[in-house]
Amino acid sequence: MYPKFIITQDGVLKFGHVYLHKDLLASDELCTYGGGLWKIDDSRGAILLYGRSFDFGTPDFDHIHRIEWSGIGGKPLPLFYLPNWPEEDLLVPVYAQP
Repeated sequence: MYPKFIITQDGVLKFGHVYLHKDLLASDELCTYGGGLWKIDDSRGAILLYGRSFDFGTPDFDHIHRIEWSGIGGKPLPLFYLPNWPEEDLLVPVYAQP
């Protein structure tokens, strides 16, 4: 199992440990805004998002309206996207849009 995330058609950012990104979807959901991988960075006290989903494409964080923390232990942490992964010199904050 791998740490993966998706952004659903309703703008829900979902995390989990799955083999395929589609395994994070409920039967009535679509992943229209992409996905990728995540890891916890204990030194920064944050979750780092990186990469892209081969099935659903590059994540589009402008469409996040809600973050579902249950798939990552239930504890909200700051989120950052690494656009130049594996380099970690540029961290872009990720937020849920109102």
